[in-house]
Amino acid sequence: MLENQGNHTFSKSTGLPRKRFYRARAHSNPLSDSHFPVPLSPCEVDYSSHYPQFYPSSDNDGSAKKIEFADIGCGFGGLLISLSTLFPETLMIGMELRDKVTEYVKERILALRSTNPGQYQNVSVVRTNSMKYIPNYFEKGQLSKMFFLFPDPHFKEKNHRRRVISSYLLDEYAYALKIGGIMYTITDVEELGEWMKGCMENHPLFEPLTEEERESDPVVKLLDSATEEGQKVARNGGHTFQAVFRRIASSDQ
Repeated sequence: MLENQGNHTFSKSTGLPRKRFYRARAHSNPLSDSHFPVPLSPCEVDYSSHYPQFYPSSDNDGSAKKIEFADIGCGFGGLLISLSTLFPETLMIGMELRDKVTEYVKERILALRSTNPGQYQNVSVVRTNSMKYIPNYFEKGQLSKMFFLFPDPHFKEKNHRRRVISSYLLDEYAYALKIGGIMYTITDVEELGEWMKGCMENHPLFEPLTEEERESDPVVKLLDSATEEGQKVARNGGHTFQAVFRRIASSDQ
């Protein structure tokens, strides 16, 4: 905290990084080549660098706690910060393609750990392309929740292949999600909301949660309120479109 007080990129009152110094384009092209390290397999993910309190050394024990929640395109990390205190024993990670935004989330987490001893140790972020490298980070059936909040709509039809929800990408998400795992999506673009919902409805490994299940899930309540995008929609009196689906077993299992 003290070391941040003389740094103009941090707020003197909160000790947290200020977003205006980490601004970037709203979205990045997921099909372009970006250069950042990628683990060859999930067993090569360095948990000690992400969760030092849970992993005091770099020797990852195969039976140790693993990441269970993944926020795909996590933005400035609002959802992750809220989930961190709601599920303090669950490891979670944000996956973000934009380098400045990733750096902001890293600094935000470190500052929160510093000012709140013992908290926020279960949350981290990594710069990566989730449309390409999900299998590099997660084993089969490792995740219990995946989040896709306010993704790039890619309005032009020729760019729909860039959308983070599609029939072929759902195969990869189904691989990483355990049976019974939940996939959460939200957008303020109605057409994209129908697209994401339709993709999941037509996929044999997903089924929608019932209205009763959605109402009893504390995470659903965060989809609108926890992110910067959701707060902006609310301020402007806009509407959001959610789709929440469960990973189910295939017919031959």
